[in-house]
Amino acid sequence: MAQVTADALERARRLRLIVFDVDGVLTDGRLWYGPRGEELKAFHVLDGHGLKLLADCGIGAALLSGRSSPAVARRATELGLQHVIQGATDKRPAFDGLLAQLGIGAQEAGYMGDDLPDLPVLAHCGFACAPPAAHAQVLRLAHYVADAHGGRGAAREVCEFVLRAQGHQP
Repeated sequence: MAQVTADALERARRLRLIVFDVDGVLTDGRLWYGPRGEELKAFHVLDGHGLKLLADCGIGAALLSGRSSPAVARRATELGLQHVIQGATDKRPAFDGLLAQLGIGAQEAGYMGDDLPDLPVLAHCGFACAPPAAHAQVLRLAHYVADAHGGRGAAREVCEFVLRAQGHQP
């Protein structure tokens, strides 16, 4: 059963945007390289459909990754995501810039991350989420820790929690 703080439901009700890290959240965190050195990533269809469900209900979704990958750009395009930030070595300024661009306050934004570079965003956003294999410091900040692992439905689980909190049936 997911680990949920007492105020997680209230926090999820306020959300207008959820931002997702990629490696370890939308993927299992492993890096695969093809024979020509190209980076390969495996994304789960459950997670992708969860992001689409958010959009269908008027809740924005975005990606924020410290790495840059053509596979991430392609997946974002397939999902119709308009906001994709890659190569953000310092994620907090990138997150704040996106919020300013969209006119959204930090308390109206959620973030799902799994490792130390995600800590500044998780500590700042209104609804912090993590997959269960996240770093211990990330788990301590999370309002919602999914049962499903990164790349195996963790993002979908968060999407459905938010949708239910806001009165939508996933």
